[in-house]
Amino acid sequence: MRLLHGGGLMGALTKAELAEHLHTELALSKREAKAMVEAFFEEIRACLRENEQVKLSGFGNFELRDKRERPGRNPKTGEEIPISARRVVTFRPGQKLKQQVERYTSS
Repeated sequence: MRLLHGGGLMGALTKAELAEHLHTELALSKREAKAMVEAFFEEIRACLRENEQVKLSGFGNFELRDKRERPGRNPKTGEEIPISARRVVTFRPGQKLKQQVERYTSS
């Protein structure tokens, strides 16, 4: 059961909920908690902008991957159109996270 997001099974965890959790658990002011969450995500964004991998032990890795141009198709018309080359962010879950998810889904 999740401590954040009311323990619910549906929906998405938000930055606001993370900040609320920090406010409650660490007795930070709401402003400090929100700033901490924003600083955390900004640090991840900055590292990725600088082409650095982001490795969060026990959680997973964020990395950049270059995708080549490839053929695509307009679903309405069937016309073939090129999908331009681009850089994407990928996430690879760590072994601990995978194991926890497997335990949760198998019970």
